[in-house]
Amino acid sequence: MKQRRFTKEFEDEAVRLVWTSGRAQREIAEDLGVGLSTLVRWIGRSRDRQIDEPDRSGQEDVVAELKRLRRENEILRQEREILKRATAFFAGGKSVRFALIDKAKEEFPVHRLCHVLGVSQSGYFAWRGRPACRRQHDDMVLLAHVRSAFALSNSTYGSPRMTRELQDHGLAVGRRRTSRLMRKKGLRARQKRQFKRTTDSHHAWPIAPNLLDQDFSAEGPNQKWGSDISYIWTREGWLYLAVVIDLFARRVVGWAVADRLHRELAMAALRRALIMRRPTPGLIHHADRGSQYCSADYQAELRKHGILISMSGKGNCYDNAMVETFFKTLKSELIWRTMFETRQEAGQAIGRYIDGFYNPIRRHSALDFTSPAQFEKMAGS
Repeated sequence: MKQRRFTKEFEDEAVRLVWTSGRAQREIAEDLGVGLSTLVRWIGRSRDRQIDEPDRSGQEDVVAELKRLRRENEILRQEREILKRATAFFAGGKSVRFALIDKAKEEFPVHRLCHVLGVSQSGYFAWRGRPACRRQHDDMVLLAHVRSAFALSNSTYGSPRMTRELQDHGLAVGRRRTSRLMRKKGLRARQKRQFKRTTDSHHAWPIAPNLLDQDFSAEGPNQKWGSDISYIWTREGWLYLAVVIDLFARRVVGWAVADRLHRELAMAALRRALIMRRPTPGLIHHADRGSQYCSADYQAELRKHGILISMSGKGNCYDNAMVETFFKTLKSELIWRTMFETRQEAGQAIGRYIDGFYNPIRRHSALDFTSPAQFEKMAGS
């Protein structure tokens, strides 16, 4: 006998009758003209499909719900972030809030920013299309000058020095406005770190009295000099720097570098200062108790030019504070921001900093925000 073939629809309908009619499987099989074993096989196959293929409509509902919850969570996250940023802006007018929207529109949708900040989208777009006011134009000009001066200062000027720089260029601006512009553009001066001294005072050389006694004031150039030695790390090893500073204008009048800490390093800086300045007798030369400055050769060179020798008290770092301040400035504005490959590279950079920036350009708060060169020029005129 030829075996009959049944469609899937017929098979599904037979199983549905078994589950919904309440009749016996044998009766349903007889009505449909199929064997009982065939009907039982169809029922088993239907159960297997239900296990392997869960209710897809239920899955789609769950996925849709997850998407909705994620969307709502993202909206809440954005609104919370907007509120955190906008706390300081609610005290200002609408223009201040519009400025925040314009700044944050790359991160958040404009309509959500407007909703959270309580302004209309049409108001924001109208504000954006409005021409800038006179003060905004002035801020743009000032900011251009601020950026230029900040770059020329090697990113070292804070708002006090920057304000004086702008004023000396004929721009009418106060410190608060300068500070606001710098803060708005993230222009921050480098912070100084703690400085470590490297003085070797364990020697048998004679110690001179402290003639300076922490009186760093001077009425003119070549009255008081301060000297000291510091160190700079390079990938080749340590580079040592000796300086001689005229305390009148904080000007570096002599400097030298070497790969070893020896007496000749201090002598090289001193000789350079003597050649550049040719001081008259009576100048006070102050240094710490390091062996380089207590050596017979160094002290003989000072006496040869009629220079009075002064040395710091034992363990008192404040006695030579003027020179240490220079080293702190040098390290914060140059050394700590650079990894030098060679000693030669470091020495060249230090020379550019001292002769090209620190002496002729850098403004000092103690000098009424003028540079050492300008201060000496004004004193001589």
